[in-house]
Amino acid sequence: MDVLSDVLAVLRTGRPFAARFSLNAPFADHRRSHPHGFGVQVMVRGDAFVTTEDGEVIEVREGDVLVTPRGSAHTVVSDSLGAQPVAECEGETPAGLILRSADDPDASHVMVCLAYELAPGRAHPLLGAMPDFTRLPADPAARPGLADAIAMLETELRAERGGGDTLVPALLDAVLMYLLRAVLEGNDRHCGFDGWAAAVTDRSIGAAVQAIHAEPARQWTVSSLGEVAGLSRSAFSRRFTELVGQPPLSYLTFWRLTLAARLLADTDAPLAAVARQVGYASEFAFAAAFKRDFGQPPGRFRKGAPTCDPAVPAFQREAVPV
Repeated sequence: MDVLSDVLAVLRTGRPFAARFSLNAPFADHRRSHPHGFGVQVMVRGDAFVTTEDGEVIEVREGDVLVTPRGSAHTVVSDSLGAQPVAECEGETPAGLILRSADDPDASHVMVCLAYELAPGRAHPLLGAMPDFTRLPADPAARPGLADAIAMLETELRAERGGGDTLVPALLDAVLMYLLRAVLEGNDRHCGFDGWAAAVTDRSIGAAVQAIHAEPARQWTVSSLGEVAGLSRSAFSRRFTELVGQPPLSYLTFWRLTLAARLLADTDAPLAAVARQVGYASEFAFAAAFKRDFGQPPGRFRKGAPTCDPAVPAFQREAVPV
């Protein structure tokens, strides 16, 4: 099973965002908490410091990538003095923060920001186990694919040429996939991914997860999944929940509705057909489950299917000149 593709499939059920920001030092750029947001920031030009709500200071150098899987609040400052608490700015954005899509050769700092705004409860277990902040140091020699994908995305956002509506979402996916590869493959302990990583590599539980992904429409029960895993019903349920972070049938529902969201966004298949494809006997049962999970009926979700809009920030930002 391609776990990273599964993670990306979950992310793509959310509203994507990609933008390039130019900033002139000194500055303090505050990012408010966005609990259902998966965010990535790339420091394309300049060095900075990130201060978290807990007072932790993270130095982010040129080329580094910072991942915030739960949209935790933080402030990006242009120098170490700014690592002290910074008051939030109210009202209009001050002139100290310059937002431009075109290249600004005089800007002291350039950041590329990527995000997915997810429905509550949609985070993949792999992402749910991540720390609030993960910094990936710049290393183009070790991670050429990631460096190239970031450079292509940054160029596309800067140029604003025709075809961007197609290229930007594709490059966003590429950056995220290379990033997840780098984070997972760069540490034997998987940087906090131990539960999910252990689940897919565990012979018994991995077999059950594989079965769910291979046949999501099958009428699985805890007992039948336990047979696939070669464990008793109780032993299987206990171990699956321990490693995956949720009971077997809860994960089955999660994955079915994730697939349904992609089918709604990517195809014109009738709701009844989508329901059958992901394992629901009736359109009514499917619609009720989907609304519980996504907070809106499947038809409304389809009408507002996520598109990547670089012009509208997914996270609220405030800038304070220092």
